[in-house]
This record gives sequence, structure tokens and C-alpha cells, in this order.
Amino acid sequence: MSVERVGVVVHQGRPEAVVAARVVRDWCAGEGVPCTDIDVWRDDERRRGGREEAGVAGNPDLIVTLGGDGTFLRGARIAAKTDGAVLGIDLGRVGFLTEVPAEDVVRALDAVHRGRAAVEERMLLTMRASRVLEVPKDVDALMAYGRRPMLPPPQVDRDAETGAEGWGVALDVTALNDVVVEKLARDRQVSLGVYVGGRLLASYSADAVIMATPTGSTAYSFAAGGPVVSPRMDAVIFTPVAPHMTFDRTVVVASDEPIAVRVLPHSGQGAVTIDGHLRGVLDAGDWLGVYAAPRRLRAIRLGPHDFYGRLRTRLRLTDAPATAAYGESPPLFRPDGPVPRDLAHLHLSLVDRDTTGGG
Repeated sequence: MSVERVGVVVHQGRPEAVVAARVVRDWCAGEGVPCTDIDVWRDDERRRGGREEAGVAGNPDLIVTLGGDGTFLRGARIAAKTDGAVLGIDLGRVGFLTEVPAEDVVRALDAVHRGRAAVEERMLLTMRASRVLEVPKDVDALMAYGRRPMLPPPQVDRDAETGAEGWGVALDVTALNDVVVEKLARDRQVSLGVYVGGRLLASYSADAVIMATPTGSTAYSFAAGGPVVSPRMDAVIFTPVAPHMTFDRTVVVASDEPIAVRVLPHSGQGAVTIDGHLRGVLDAGDWLGVYAAPRRLRAIRLGPHDFYGRLRTRLRLTDAPATAAYGESPPLFRPDGPVPRDLAHLHLSLVDRDTTGGG
């Protein structure tokens, strides 16, 4: 892709991110590419939704994020509204989303601009609700945890079909990691009826329920005991958090099976968070439907995505002590010969595919 306009999202609390942002701006100036800082705010200013943010920035076709996974999520919510691509410069510590080191930022921008970078698509979630979401002012102060300002509640998606009887309102919002409905009061769980594909799965009283993408399987869902799911998959991972019931397991459903949660009549309120940000509150009787978005996030990669190597490194996985006496496992399983015909359909690294010669 030839870059026409760049939007820059910077973690201002990290000096190395601020320095790397100057490199991005200098590259844009040298290439004659317009560059705008986006998702910038002050305590006395409101933050904007993804579509408005993209419009104010001139709808950049490339968004460069400089920080960790949180910064990448900021860029992703904007890029998803315009089908822009996201290039994540890795200045974080334990994340999975950003991969390009800061010293390679110019090489990465050159690769994107000259069409040498790969674009990886990631599944997103979106939702409908029984009503437009709102955040009461007192709840805003309670849930902010010192962060200011907060993102606004999602607006109605004007491009979606309206007036369909009983299907609620479509919300103009996407999630790359997860949508969470959690209890609002510390001393009162949220009670929800959970539906998969329109049929009741179970009613839960829990601290929270998480609907995650495969990308988000290594985030909150993982911390709550959910499985690690390959980001190449299309699925929705449902994980309850501290449920008061015997069945406390994660359920992984197909991407075309929507999940809906309905707040039961005598439940406490539920806070709706999207990729970690409070975006609304559900009252008793309200419902929220979560499903795969028609659009996908376009993430820039400079090489093959080594998800499992990163999993081992970032989570500091160690081998079982009992295996020490039997010798170490080699870091790769990569036979030297050509890939056999019966394995040619598998997803293998580029190195392996280059050796395919079995016909």
C-alpha cells in the first residue's frame, strides 16, 4: 500500500515513545505524507469516538502507534472505522499486539509505503443493545480510577439497518480484545441470562462475563482462566469471572454465533467495558448482543507472526522440571526436506513454504 496520510498515537508517558514519534513525523515530512497526532486529550477536553477521531484527523490510511498494547488498542478503534491499517511500534513490556521494535520504525514505514509489508487481518466484535448506552455522571467518577477524560458512550451506527422489530439499536463501536459486562457495586454481583445463537445457555451470577476475540484471549479472558486461542481463528470466547455456580468453564463459540446477555430483573447494574474502557451501564431488563463485526482490523507485519514464540517469551513459560533428565527440546520443529504433499495445505512459516517442492 502507498501511504497517503498517517495518524500517530503516542504513549506520552514514555519518553522513548515521544522520541520515536519524532522519527515518524520526520519520515512523513521527507516523503511528503501528511501526518497528524490523534487521540490526544487534556483533562479539560472530552475524548472522541473512533469515527469522529478519524474524521478530524483526515481519515488516515495508516495509523502508527507508539507504546504498548493499550496504545495499539487506541489506534485500532480508530482504524477500524475507516479500514485503515495499524502499525504497532513495540515500546511495551508484556503485550502481544505490537511487534516492530523502535529502532526499526523507519524500515517499517518504508516497507509499508513501498508495498513490502504484510497485512494481517484480525477479527473484531461489535454489538447491538436494547437501548443506547449511557454512563451516569456518578458512575463515571467511580469507574475512572484517576484516568481522565473517559471515552464517550458509543453512538448509534447510522449505516446499520434500523427499525427491525425487537433487534435493538446497532452501536457504532468495535472491540479488538473483548466486551465485558461486570458488576457495578462491589457488594452485589451482576446476574445475567446468557444466550448463544438465540438459545439460553445458562443464567450466571458473577463478578463479570467476558466475550473475547481470539486476539483478546491472552488479555482479561486469560487472566480469568480462559484458554489461549490462535489469533488466526475466528471465534468468540465466553468466560465467566467468579461465577456462583458449578459450571465455571469457558465456552468457545463460532464467529457466526452471536452471544447475548440480559440483565435479570433483580440484578445489580452491569458496567459495559470495551477493550478496557467503560462505555455504558446496563439496568435490570436491559440486554446486549455481541457478535463478529463485518469489518476486520488490518495490522501491519514485517514478517511472519510468531505468536507461539511470543507466548513462550512474554508469559515466561518454563519446561516441566521432570523433563530435565531427558534432555532439552530443540527450539524449532523444522525438517530440512521439502514439505510433503499431504502437508502442503497447512499454515507453515515462510521458510518452510519456500522449501515446498513435493509437487
